[in-house]
Amino acid sequence: MTDTILQRCEAKGLRMTGQRRVIAQVLQDSDDHPDVEALYTRASAADPRISLATVYRTVKLFEEAGIVEKLEFGDGRARYEDADRDHHDHLIDIHSGEVIEFCDPEIEALQAKIAEKLGFELRGHRLELYGVPKKPRQ
Repeated sequence: MTDTILQRCEAKGLRMTGQRRVIAQVLQDSDDHPDVEALYTRASAADPRISLATVYRTVKLFEEAGIVEKLEFGDGRARYEDADRDHHDHLIDIHSGEVIEFCDPEIEALQAKIAEKLGFELRGHRLELYGVPKKPRQ
């Protein structure tokens, strides 16, 4: 990824208000998978004039423009991440909701092998694993 979320918004011709810039920066700085409520909390700390409705509209705009990707992990909350990140998969702790990103070359190779075996050229995939820790996480 070379461009920031803000740069990609501008390149796509989106009108970037001050509040949208704050939301874009909050998304850019996120190292987790925030939902709209978390984005609102972080953005309104930077600019108290930002409303929850503004965050919802902005995230929807960014999603429709292909800037962010909407993720749903079965907990009823839509979460978001930069759509232009390197490929990775997700392991979701079903007790805490923690999302762990990983990329495993063996899994990637196996998926390509399965697609080939079934007569397909793999163009992409999404893998989500759900589980609970065997031991308490430190």
